[in-house]
This record gives sequence, structure tokens and C-alpha cells, in this order.
Amino acid sequence: MISTIKKILSFIITAAGLLGLFLLAVNTGTLKVSPIELFNGLFVEYDPNVATIYDLRFPRIFIAMFGGAATAVSGVLLQAVMKNPLADPGIIGVSSGASLAAVLITAFLPSAFFFTPFIAFLGGMIAFMLVYSLSWKGGLSPLRIILVGVAVNAMFTGLMSAFNSGTGSNYSGAASIVNANITQKTWDDFGTLVIYVVIGIIASFFVCGRCNLLALEDKTARSLGVNVTRSRIVISVIAVLLASISTAVIGLISFLGLIVPHIARLLVGSDHKVLVPYSVLLGALTLLLADTIGRTIAAPYEISAAVIMSVVGGPFFIILLRRSKGSYGK
Repeated sequence: MISTIKKILSFIITAAGLLGLFLLAVNTGTLKVSPIELFNGLFVEYDPNVATIYDLRFPRIFIAMFGGAATAVSGVLLQAVMKNPLADPGIIGVSSGASLAAVLITAFLPSAFFFTPFIAFLGGMIAFMLVYSLSWKGGLSPLRIILVGVAVNAMFTGLMSAFNSGTGSNYSGAASIVNANITQKTWDDFGTLVIYVVIGIIASFFVCGRCNLLALEDKTARSLGVNVTRSRIVISVIAVLLASISTAVIGLISFLGLIVPHIARLLVGSDHKVLVPYSVLLGALTLLLADTIGRTIAAPYEISAAVIMSVVGGPFFIILLRRSKGSYGK
């Protein structure tokens, strides 16, 4: 069991780290301002440097934070549903289905920009229903969902790559989704993201108790009056919503929904009433850190946050698995 003090310290340190990283990200670039100048420029009097930072840097910073939080919570919910620490929006095909839908709507119907997250959610739901229908065999088996999800993910990823190659990557908006590029994101992008993210995260708080019950054996959960199949479907829909809206705006981010829940469990335990809110903070911190590193490591050029997560996330996750010594879920 993880002590209450460790949980509180984890929240405080992560929140402080997120605030410090936010100030660092604000000052990553040619323009730099102190925290006092930033506050005065935002709330007291006009400052051209702060105004420039507000228009150019703030949107991508907030998009990274909210997108990271959504992806992390989605991973937590899917792992609870499938009782598998390897479950991830990308693995079961949700992210690739949402990404394909977002790419198509961006390329062929750009006037429907504001509805891109909703269209992406429909794409994620199609992938979700396809995986669940193909996995159904007298009930839903977490193992079958994972295996079918891998196949569905490969199919949608192939379709998306074929579309991107077939069009010569001429659609910059579509290419940014495929490549997970948030360099040119604006306040409009953030506006489309934040509404869906807030709704999805609030909904996830309401199913934390159900997630805890799903950790039990199915027979035990049913004996307590829990409709296991319905609970899995409801929680999965919330996870699909969070993964889809994040993918629609920031693109496919590998390992984020896989690593963050694992680290969070090591720090605050497996009680979803604590795990979900902590994953919000840690997911925001992780993606913002990846984006900030990508902006600085090869300046003046930028490396996508997705590339940073892929390069660092794979080895880091292997190290976590080797050092956890079976502590997952305890």
C-alpha cells in the first residue's frame, strides 16, 4: 500500500513541476519575460512581448497540457477495463480510427474545423465498435480485445498512411495530425479541444468507483451487483472520447497513454479516485515536457513531441517494467 503522505507529496511535486515547466515553456524562444512581467502583461498593462508570447506560445502550451491529460486518463480507463497494463488507445485502434477521421475531415471539409474533434470521436467509436464486435464471443474478453485491437489499429494506420502518401502530403492540416505537429496551433485549436476534454475528464471522475470494481474478478463484481459488460462499455466510451479529441488536435502520441498510468500507479497506487486526477497532472506534465524538449534540443529546428515520446518512451517503459518487480496494481 502507498502511504497518504507519498500520495500528497506526489500531487504537490507534480503540480509544482508543471507550473515550473509552464514558465520555462513560456520563455523557450527568442522572447523571454520574467514571471512578474508575464503577470503584468497579462493582467495589468499591455506589453508587446507578452502579447506575442500569448498569441504564439500559449496555445501550444495549453494544447499540450490538455491533450496530454486527456490521453493519460484515456489510458488509465482502458487499462481498468481490460485489466491489462499494456492497454492503450493506440494499441486497440481508437487513436488510429480517430486520426483517420480527423485527417479526412481536415482534407476534404476544412469548413467543419470546429467539429473535427466530434468527427474524430465518431471515427474512434467506429474503431471501438469494430474491435468490440469482433471480440464478442459470449462476452467481452480483455485479451481478445487487445489482440483484435492490434489488427484494427494496423488496418486504420495503413489506410491513413496510404491517404497521406497518395495525396503527396499536400494537406498541411492533415499532415500535422499524422505527424503530431502542434507547432502552428492557435487559440481556435485550443477552443475546440478544451470543451471536449473537460467533459471527458469530468465524466471519468464519475466512473472511478466502477473502475475499482472492475479490478475484481468478473464473478466477484457481478455478485456485488455490477453489470460488468455495461460498465466496460460505458468506461470505454469515455476513454474513446478523450483519446479521439486529443488525437484530432495534437495527432498520434505514442506511449503517453501507456507510460503515464504506469508511473502514476507506482506513485499514488491503483485507487482510481486518486489515480485519475493524478494522471491528469502527470499527463499534462509529460506531454508539455516532450514538446518543450522538442523545441530546444535542435533549435532553431523543432522535433515533434510524438518523436520525443517514441524515442524516450520505449526504453523508459521497459526500465519501469523491469524495476517495478510486479508492483503493478498493488
